[in-house]
Amino acid sequence: MVSVYEAEIGGQTLQFEHGRVANLSQGAVVVRLGDTMVLGTANAGRTPRVGADFLPLTVDCEEKMYAAGKIPGSFFKREGRPTTDAILIARLTDRPIRPLFPKGFYHEVQLIETIISVDMENAPDILAIISASAALTISDIPFDDPIGACRIGYVDGELVINPTYEQREQSILDLVVAGTSDAIMMVEAGAKEVSEEVLVDALKLSQEVNGEIVALIRKMQAEVGKEKWIFEEDPTYGGVVKAANDFLGTRVFDALAEGGDKQTQRGRLHDLEDELKDALGEEHDGDHLHRAFDDIEVEAVRQGILKDGRRPDGRTLEQIRPLSSEVGYLPRAHGTGIFTRGETQIMSILTLGSSGEAQRLDALTPQKTKHYIHHYNFPPYSVGEVRRLGTGRREIGHGALAERAVLPMIPDQEEFPYTIRIVSEALSSNGSTSMASVCASTLALMDAGVPIRKPVAGIAMGLVTGDGEHRVLTDIQGAEDHSGDMDLKVAGTPDGVTALQMDIKVKGITYEVMGEALEQAKAARLEIIEHMLDTIPEPRAEMNSWAPKMITIKIPTEKIGAVIGPGGKVIRGMIEEFGVSIDVADDGTVIIGAADGAS
Repeated sequence: MVSVYEAEIGGQTLQFEHGRVANLSQGAVVVRLGDTMVLGTANAGRTPRVGADFLPLTVDCEEKMYAAGKIPGSFFKREGRPTTDAILIARLTDRPIRPLFPKGFYHEVQLIETIISVDMENAPDILAIISASAALTISDIPFDDPIGACRIGYVDGELVINPTYEQREQSILDLVVAGTSDAIMMVEAGAKEVSEEVLVDALKLSQEVNGEIVALIRKMQAEVGKEKWIFEEDPTYGGVVKAANDFLGTRVFDALAEGGDKQTQRGRLHDLEDELKDALGEEHDGDHLHRAFDDIEVEAVRQGILKDGRRPDGRTLEQIRPLSSEVGYLPRAHGTGIFTRGETQIMSILTLGSSGEAQRLDALTPQKTKHYIHHYNFPPYSVGEVRRLGTGRREIGHGALAERAVLPMIPDQEEFPYTIRIVSEALSSNGSTSMASVCASTLALMDAGVPIRKPVAGIAMGLVTGDGEHRVLTDIQGAEDHSGDMDLKVAGTPDGVTALQMDIKVKGITYEVMGEALEQAKAARLEIIEHMLDTIPEPRAEMNSWAPKMITIKIPTEKIGAVIGPGGKVIRGMIEEFGVSIDVADDGTVIIGAADGAS
């Protein structure tokens, strides 16, 4: 039996359908807005993963080219590995849903979001989050806290719910929010210097919309939802925590109070954990002891901040770690910036290319090319570990966030006809490498002589709540991120926010707290920008001697064919003879590039 549920959201009809397709899945829902449709499915294993101390949740987004009536452009004519857009959609889903599973639930869970139709007006990312949430909620999997998701734009001074691609072109805000009926769980935003006040208003509106979506999911659950299978956390674990607490007493708290750098603190804590396992290993499971020690450490960090206002490294709540930066480090690179904040260090390297080297996108969105590309790498040596090298979802997400932060300040192609690629290398990490990569990339752009409009900096904020109190933390390090209730990353110029990302581990953050965190982040951002301008006060007047040279000329459109020649013979001949790149646009704009001015 097919069941359909509808609600008017922002003047558009949001539709849920259950029972037509994928009926052997534990949960399956098709969500539709306009002619964009996403199938969300949820399935879980009945037994926990052996040795797991975390939720083994997998989220995959499948972009099907038939959704837009396209044949894949690859040699095999088949969809391959996930695109960047698909990976980012999967991350948007994972981040708000993961904290809402029962504590101690270590069963394999797989959420698959399949984009089966796109209308090139309504983006599928919001529908993917909603479809996964709805599929989980109506399934028998012990997840019973559905989330809604929406996009908020800001066009001509008005907030717009779920703007189309065309409206987003005119919007100075692109805000995605996921949340339960009474709490924001995840925020992702790009903006063109939007004020903190507008952001708070947009968050309030998003929560109203998400409440309506959750109500629709609840209605569907009441009619077609399966009975949840009962999950109970391992009953022996409480005894392990008590035994560990009795053995350790206040020693974890005392070890944190001694301060010191990351390696020194971790060394003290590792010694304590080894001592705990040696003493209680015969009576209790080793994995349980490791988990209990982690819980005790988290509580010690939180209590130190809440009760004493003391952070693990001794800073005040609003204090930024020591800053240092430099430019021009690599002699042959077109631009280099190194930014260090405490034990977090990023080197961003900039390369300039011709406009013809822009990235071509084979995606389910109207965007076809990118002239500004930001890549981010997180090698194992940055945290003193040994593991396989590779680019994972975290690296792609951090690169996308930094790209979004800096993009509004990149000059137009008419003003600066180059393709820009920045690679941010995490050389050392103890908290918020993504925001450090924003700062390092700004330095690299200025070092290369790119005429950016304003400098951009970023900062990561944290939050600890308990007993009716809260503490907002500026510039969180790794231990505070792990132990805290919020990870809020804010990037922007002196005049407004350009990117925002927030994940929350608790339910019920208030708008007052959010506003407080944004204002505290603004003060930190201004301090960091002042430091960066001491290093390089403005973009260099001349580009690096190794950077390619570009000139732009205009020809009559009727002469384009003559320049290109039959089969491209004329333009290829000029490229080969003079060692240049030549890009001809439909309007007669010709961009000629070469490694040196003479060519």
